[in-house]
Amino acid sequence: MNNNNKVSVLTLGCAKNLVDSEYLITGLKHIGYQMVDDVSKSSVVIINTCGFLDVAREESIEKILEIEQKKQDGLIDKIIVMGCLAERYGDELQKEISGVDKFFGSEEHEAVIRFISGKSFNLDDPDIIRASLTPKHYSYLKIAEGCDNACSFCSIPLMRGLQKSQPLKWNVQEAQRLASRGVKELLVIAQDSTSYGWDASPKTSLHELFTELDKIDGIEWLRLHYAHPSNLHRKMIDQFKHLQKLIPYIDMPIQHGADKMLKIMRRGLKSDGIKKKIDSLRNSNNDIAIRTSIIVGHPGETDKEFNELLKFISEVEFDRLGVFQYSHEEDTLAGNVMKDEVPKKVKKERFEQTMELQQKINLRKNKSLVGTEQKILVDMSKDNFSLGRTYRDSPTVDNYVKINANLETGKFYNVKIEKALEYDLVGQVVK
Repeated sequence: MNNNNKVSVLTLGCAKNLVDSEYLITGLKHIGYQMVDDVSKSSVVIINTCGFLDVAREESIEKILEIEQKKQDGLIDKIIVMGCLAERYGDELQKEISGVDKFFGSEEHEAVIRFISGKSFNLDDPDIIRASLTPKHYSYLKIAEGCDNACSFCSIPLMRGLQKSQPLKWNVQEAQRLASRGVKELLVIAQDSTSYGWDASPKTSLHELFTELDKIDGIEWLRLHYAHPSNLHRKMIDQFKHLQKLIPYIDMPIQHGADKMLKIMRRGLKSDGIKKKIDSLRNSNNDIAIRTSIIVGHPGETDKEFNELLKFISEVEFDRLGVFQYSHEEDTLAGNVMKDEVPKKVKKERFEQTMELQQKINLRKNKSLVGTEQKILVDMSKDNFSLGRTYRDSPTVDNYVKINANLETGKFYNVKIEKALEYDLVGQVVK
């Protein structure tokens, strides 16, 4: 029997899940539980699952089964499963995996705490500073939950519900709390950040929120993620030339570049409309780095549409690009009324072609930085070797600058770029 006050929290999936786990850990610590990394030394294991894509669901189920075996071996006492997979498939999983003590949805942090401890905890307590699962110099600010967009391929509204914006005042206070503990880079996230505030009372907007975040002492970089191009307002675009701390970076998933596919996907804009948004962003700030996400193999995508996508990427030249192979999601529009008609082999080939194209674009852009000096935020340092990021790079998903020196983590340095690789850069600190 393990020490009853020791808990392990395992987080799978996206940054939004990471924030959920941070709040959960905050509550558990507040009522006296000790967090441990080694599950075999814990009494309770909480698995915060992802359910967005088939590969993510497989990973989550594999992790649950792995932990269930440890329970059967007598190493742990209780298994709690929460998050998107549990939200959507909890009843089915309960029938199939008997070793799990309880399944909870994505936003049932307080219910999880009550189940484990019998105690109540208010996550909205303003005096509570949330736990951190990131390096101390950067943190995520989740400004809203859920999504109102009805994209054909996406199951997020089924798992997270419709949009629920956090009040502007709450977001600002949370950002201030994070800054007070040393956070220098604030990554603003939501399922669709550009729709932020329309459902709030009183109504507000993303550009108004960034105006307030820009005033917070201690924060040096504000980074915007998950901007839906259809909902990206001119006033927010203009903030890239007005605000001091809003770095010229935007994560704006476009999903495709062919008009037929954009219509099937229900993305709201045609390719010309997306290009106009990109042009507006680049006109607002010449240095802006645009990251996007693409889906290949969606029902309806023939060779013609895929080639249009490649042409679109070649013309626009995104600074950063992620590619996903289409995953058939039940109860979505595509899952219910469309056949998963693109073979897995073709999906993989299109994935590889798209990545190959982006690699060439990335290398060309990286080579243009050789000989320049860049402001670098250091994320890791060990054994006379450090990894840092330019403003063009978000943590865990983008590129790194490699530096042969022992630098202080969480500190900014001026680095001269000496070498360009397909994704990363190599440089030396300017003394």
